[in-house]
Amino acid sequence: MSAAADTVWVVDDDQSIRWVIEKALAKENVPVRSFDSARSVIESLTEDVPAVLVSDVRMPGTNGFALLEHVKREHPELPVIVMTAFSDLDSAVSAFQGGAFEYLPKPFDITKAVELIRRALDEHKREVAAAEPAVATPEMLGQAPAMQDVFRAIGRLSQSHVTVLITGESGTGKELVARALHRHSPRANRPFVAINTAAIPKDLLESELFGHERGAFTGAQTMRRGRFEQAEEGTLFLDEIGDMPMDLQTRLLRVLSDGHFYRVGGHAPIKANVRVIAATHQNLEDRVRLGQFREDLFHRLNVIRLRLPALRERSEDIALLARYFLAKSARELGVDAKRFSDDTLRFLSGLPFPGNVRQLENLCHWVTVMAPSQGVEVKDLPDDLRQQIAAAPAVSAQAAVPSPAPGSVSTATADAAIMGSSLPVPAAGLAPLAAAPGVISAPGTWQAQLEAVVRERLVQGLPDVMPKLAEDFERTVIQTALVVTGGRRVEAAQRLGIGRNTITRKIAELGIDDGPGADEHAA
Repeated sequence: MSAAADTVWVVDDDQSIRWVIEKALAKENVPVRSFDSARSVIESLTEDVPAVLVSDVRMPGTNGFALLEHVKREHPELPVIVMTAFSDLDSAVSAFQGGAFEYLPKPFDITKAVELIRRALDEHKREVAAAEPAVATPEMLGQAPAMQDVFRAIGRLSQSHVTVLITGESGTGKELVARALHRHSPRANRPFVAINTAAIPKDLLESELFGHERGAFTGAQTMRRGRFEQAEEGTLFLDEIGDMPMDLQTRLLRVLSDGHFYRVGGHAPIKANVRVIAATHQNLEDRVRLGQFREDLFHRLNVIRLRLPALRERSEDIALLARYFLAKSARELGVDAKRFSDDTLRFLSGLPFPGNVRQLENLCHWVTVMAPSQGVEVKDLPDDLRQQIAAAPAVSAQAAVPSPAPGSVSTATADAAIMGSSLPVPAAGLAPLAAAPGVISAPGTWQAQLEAVVRERLVQGLPDVMPKLAEDFERTVIQTALVVTGGRRVEAAQRLGIGRNTITRKIAELGIDDGPGADEHAA
């Protein structure tokens, strides 16, 4: 069966609708083929497959929803745009439940309809490019140098039984690393038992860890094995160890020291052959200084320490992780995987993600459920995420500009004074822009600052980004030259490499005030 790589098929029993879409796509040099019934489309699909299908819903005979169902069964990769004059909730829900790329109510703006078809064509191209043989997904993902260091450490510890302390912010994947350490250890075939010490009340935590004998306390009807016994010959992962009460820290220290413990209410020592891996998002050294954590226990746990980087420290991994989590969410929900556009991935790579990898995973799950089409643009992201850049406090321009040499123009203050329309600077807390996929400027350069401005204006949907930025650029350059030359236009033009008439015209066009007493004839 052949594939019509860039062809759009339009099916509608209304000849005028077909004609309008045909003419609009022809103007855009997009090949188009029209049909007046769903049955004729189904027959043609046995010989050819378009890049995009635009289908009406209410048609004689087979309706659009039946056609959508047939297409998604036989050609699941084909984007289908559903259009109907019946703009009710049931139609929209049915369209998306059936796997439609987008829902287009009639009457529609033809320009927006063409833009939507273009988006569907781009999505089809990305799907075709991504259609490679499936490979096994590694248990952990990360190309950033900091994550490669973690992977190397796991490899070095693969044959060890040593205690490990994993540190890092919440959501960085500490339990995932603990599980990887267990899987690659000699204990891999024995139990891996995890317990969050901060999530269990103090009165119950001792029994959870060490178990209890029958009658040890009110309600202890039977003997119960604790987590240490459950993890025998395996690995016990103690998450949020920094929140463990002091009296239990003493009991844990004893287990790590002599390898024995007692059940609550018990008198016979029990030998513990368990590897302990602990984790915390807190600074244990600070808690030791404050008297909130035993120093001797800290040194027992701190034999090997692995620090997991925050996601903002490995922004080059965001695109890789986002694609993985979208595919994972799609598998879990039994739907087609959605795909972030390149612009969306660049936008995400510039966000601080205070919730780290867990926040990104939750975002991908939200997108899988809520994004309106298979190709996810920046405007499809949650409002609070899109507002992060605009809402974050601006960094000082001084920090981004090198210190001036003696005799040169002043930096941030002078720059602000001469700019007729000041440009926004990147938001505080964002990862270096050069780390984002597709961003080529080195951090701290004026090109990187410009990229931040362009991205922000595009994300905000501001019109005429290019001409307005070009005007701002010319105004800033000419005003700076006039400041340096004391308002002497001829000298400013010479030093800028433009003609005298050009600078005079630009000053008039841009409404530049070159200062009192400025003399265009002075050299």
